[in-house]
Formats: sequence, structure tokens, C-alpha cells
Amino acid sequence: QVQVVESGGGLVEAGGSLRLSCTASGLTFGKSAMGWFRQAAGKEREGVACIIYNGDRSYYGDSVKGRFAISRDNAKNTLYLQMDSLQPEDTAMYYCAASSLSVCLGTWSSAGGFGDWGQGTQVTVSS
Repeated sequence: QVQVVESGGGLVEAGGSLRLSCTASGLTFGKSAMGWFRQAAGKEREGVACIIYNGDRSYYGDSVKGRFAISRDNAKNTLYLQMDSLQPEDTAMYYCAASSLSVCLGTWSSAGGFGDWGQGTQVTVSS
């Protein structure tokens, strides 16, 4: 059974930084593309970033390009999201997800290929 667990969320002031972590078990982590998604209250889920199985290529949602960075450590079965220059509009529940594929689909931002999800970690950015 696949288990995905996020951590690292919290309250931060605008302009600040946070790093989210995600550990995954029950799958061959090093063969799975991984992604971060978020959902703000009253809004639809949004694709934040996707990284292919070996970390050589990553993709970002337009709203986070240049501010967020996704990375992975396959030896530790861990995915990261470094978030810099945070803004109040980044406030959301952040979810980590594992793909059944090794690469990010063209539909990754709408969760294409992602079937295993964590419970989420809350990020709140104050103005």
C-alpha cells in the first residue's frame, strides 16, 4: 500500500520562505514522477510542480515559476518543495502526489497520471 506523507507547512510572513517535504513508501520511489499540488479555500486544485523520476526535468505552474523549486532525493524516498518569496495568494493546503508513470504528462497540472496522494500540509502566508 502506497503511503504519502507531507510535512513542513506553517505560518510565514509575506516574502518569507518555507520548505515542504514528502516521503513516500510502498512504491518504487525512484521510478515514479512526483508532484506538488495545492488547493486554496473555495478554489480548485492547482498543479504547483512536477518532477520526473530521476530529477532531471521539472515543470511548474505559471503562478509559482521563478519562486518555487521542486527536488527529490531518491536515496531517501523524499520529495521537496522550496518556496521563496511567498505571497498571501500562496496560502493553501499543499498536497504531494505520486504518479504511476516515470515522467510528467502534459496534463500533469490537472493531476494526470497521479494516483496516490498525501493528506496535505497547510501553508499560510500573512500580509
